[in-house]
Amino acid sequence: MSSSHALSGASQPIKGILLVVLATFLFSSHDALSKYLSGFYPIILVVWARYLVHTLLMAGIFLPQSGLRVLRSRRPLLQVIRAACLLGTSLLFTTGLQYIPLAEATAVNFLAPLLVTALSMPLLGERVSAGQWAAVSLGFVGVLVIVHPGGELFTPAILLPLASALCFCFYQLLTRKLAEVDSPTTSNFFAGLLNTLITSALVPFFWHTPSLGHALLMLALGGCGMSAHLFLTQAFRHAAPALLAPFGYCQIVFAGLIGWVIFNHLPMPSALLGISIICLSGLGAAWMQRRR
Repeated sequence: MSSSHALSGASQPIKGILLVVLATFLFSSHDALSKYLSGFYPIILVVWARYLVHTLLMAGIFLPQSGLRVLRSRRPLLQVIRAACLLGTSLLFTTGLQYIPLAEATAVNFLAPLLVTALSMPLLGERVSAGQWAAVSLGFVGVLVIVHPGGELFTPAILLPLASALCFCFYQLLTRKLAEVDSPTTSNFFAGLLNTLITSALVPFFWHTPSLGHALLMLALGGCGMSAHLFLTQAFRHAAPALLAPFGYCQIVFAGLIGWVIFNHLPMPSALLGISIICLSGLGAAWMQRRR
């Protein structure tokens, strides 16, 4: 990327921030729809609908412009592994939402950026400072506060969003690696198409015909996911990632508000404390990365 392009891309920070906040709202809405629909249908069906709509929308937007060139990757094996990590994230997180409230599950899933920090040294050869290690440790303390012994979330089900965060961590690491050779459009389209094909092979074994209302919600599910990714991509055209990173934590706030309005759940004080610790640790890690 040229310096002039980088400067012009960071010349509208307010617009970038607004796009990130809108993206986080759509991601939270996507998760809420997943939680609601998984109460009526198998997880595979819900995840299949999400990827199918996402891929069809991407095909309608990008295939007329680029044709099948959009699927040409210089590292196809890494793209397959990246797509598998994303599918694992979707399946584990959506399953976890059946047992874990939306805000708490979202907060635990936000361990992923901290795991990226921890694993970027052995896997990518990056240097991690003592302060960043402290932020990673603090994030895990936040999870322990949310899932304290004797609490309502102290169940094996909490392992599902934790495993989802780990899958999402590897997904982000591979995204960073593939950014050196493939465009974001290629990576996103490749993952969406591959996961649509995988879930399409599985969904006949779990098929339940949705009602018209639920079918429309499944369309909205895919639309929210696709729109959120597009808004997030556009946000980075207008502001630097280091500036935008803290605003990604608005997703936890939106998840709490949506969980309260739709599912009538308010986090316990201990959960609120743990969520705050995770947010602070993530913000601290982002701030230290920005200084570097």
